[in-house]
Amino acid sequence: MTVNSVYFPFLIQAILAGSIACAIVLVSHLMGQRGKHSKIMDTAYECGSPGDGMIHSRFSVKFFVTALLFMLFDLEIVILLPWSFIYRDFLAHHVAILGPILFFFGVLVLGLFYEVKKGALEWEK
Repeated sequence: MTVNSVYFPFLIQAILAGSIACAIVLVSHLMGQRGKHSKIMDTAYECGSPGDGMIHSRFSVKFFVTALLFMLFDLEIVILLPWSFIYRDFLAHHVAILGPILFFFGVLVLGLFYEVKKGALEWEK
């Protein structure tokens, strides 16, 4: 197997991805609405219909707290899942990785207790 045959599928995929991206930009440029006299450029526009309300609506702080908590515990799963897959391999090579992951997990549990104590998970107040 030569080097050229190893990289050939990657080359095909890169050329295909680049050509699709260029085609999308070209079609958007040719068919899209643009110019200084366009009616859409001056108004808020979404989903094919003009907006009825305020352009910049205000969100509650609870929304942002919930989003941050979701990101925190999503990060926990992203770290713990691959770790659980390689844990057996590390045990076979006598490498201790249980301590650092327990520390990481403990910090996240302390954060959860803090959020529960502050009432961040209670929607109706």
